Amino acid sequence: MRIVISGGHGQIARRLARLLVARGDDVVSVVRQPEHVAVVGQDGASAMLLDLELTDVARAVVAVDGADAVVFAAGAGPGSGVTRKDSVDRGGAVLMAAAAERAGVRRHVQISSMGTEHVRGGAVPAGVEPVFVAYLQAKLAAEDDLRSRTGLDWTIVRPGRLTDAAGTARVTLAPTVPRGSVARDDVAAVVVALLDNPGTSGQVLELTEGLTPIDDAVAAVVQTNQES
Repeated sequence: MRIVISGGHGQIARRLARLLVARGDDVVSVVRQPEHVAVVGQDGASAMLLDLELTDVARAVVAVDGADAVVFAAGAGPGSGVTRKDSVDRGGAVLMAAAAERAGVRRHVQISSMGTEHVRGGAVPAGVEPVFVAYLQAKLAAEDDLRSRTGLDWTIVRPGRLTDAAGTARVTLAPTVPRGSVARDDVAAVVVALLDNPGTSGQVLELTEGLTPIDDAVAAVVQTNQES
């Protein structure tokens, strides 16, 4: 497959690119900084320079045109303020979804976050820092936009707290799971499995570490989706 990953320099995105390249997929990593081009090249990906905060849908369409799937893995990152949470985590996601839809690239996997439902309807969870509330609000708005797009076969992944521990290839994956952590390695591996299983389309899935092999966890989601 030809897969476009936005936020291509990110930690999950780079892990994902390496997995996809290793199995023979053509990966295009969308990056913001020129110095990131060589970095993603080390992963075997081709780089596309595109600043999601400064571009428009027409230019984003060029980035995704001809792809078999788009993965949104971008984020403003630690230390960024409220404004960039909105412009990247919401605005960038909406931009790439619109571009995919316009370009006719139906398969779309979006990496979001556990906890987004806690801010639905303007709710503010007690004890949560304002910047993290803004992050959850941006992710939820991006999810809601994607869910409204009938031209995409989308899947939304909501990982728990991310860690740099070595992946175990065993997870808990379902529409609702208990709060927990998950290795970035395993998030990337789950995204690969979701790309291979369009039967997960239309699902919002929470993800933490667990005991179920990734392929089995995804197969269970597909079966549940088919039965519903």
